[in-house]
Amino acid sequence: MFAIFERLLYQARQKRWANLLVVTLRIGLAFAFVPAGLKKVIYQPFTDPQNTGPFHEFLHAFYATGAFYSFVGVMQLLAALLLLSQRFALVGALILLPIVSTILVFCWSTKVYPTASVVTFMFAATLGLVLWDLQKWRTVFSQDQRGCEIRLEPSSSSVDPNLWTGCGVLVTSLYLVVCALTGGVYRPMGAEFDRPAFYVFPLMLLIVAATFIIDQMRYRRYG
Repeated sequence: MFAIFERLLYQARQKRWANLLVVTLRIGLAFAFVPAGLKKVIYQPFTDPQNTGPFHEFLHAFYATGAFYSFVGVMQLLAALLLLSQRFALVGALILLPIVSTILVFCWSTKVYPTASVVTFMFAATLGLVLWDLQKWRTVFSQDQRGCEIRLEPSSSSVDPNLWTGCGVLVTSLYLVVCALTGGVYRPMGAEFDRPAFYVFPLMLLIVAATFIIDQMRYRRYG
């Protein structure tokens, strides 16, 4: 069964569409944790003080821990930066996996079903990124005498990782500029068309789309 999975994974890694999906997932996951991590690092509460219920009361207690609250934020930002690098994305995914797993169980346990549903997709994406680089870490579970027999199969080189790294850095930099200009971690509550800062999000999507187009043009030109 495991051999079948490995074969399917190897075939997927040779597909251009699968590599494009992976690089965009890395950027998407990274950016999802930049606002959350940033709020913790600069020690801003994650929920309004007047909110009550098990979900919010836990977040109030979490915020009250002080250094631990900020430490989690640092780890989230570290994981995001590693994912954006593309080269060290596996390390970022491995750091992120226990964090997302904890958030997933917490959200379902406190019955915040809309948030829990979103986090479930994030957990699946993170797990998928870890499995994508299976050949890099599977030796951890192999016997010593077999470790040298496992070959690292490179993924398809049809996707330019440097191009997508630049995309992720540009998207995140734009968001950080907006945070600096608005004086805090900007998280829109719906479609805030009356706020100029809101329009940075469509701009981010345009950057990702432009990166995809450039990558396609390079692929068609150089193969």
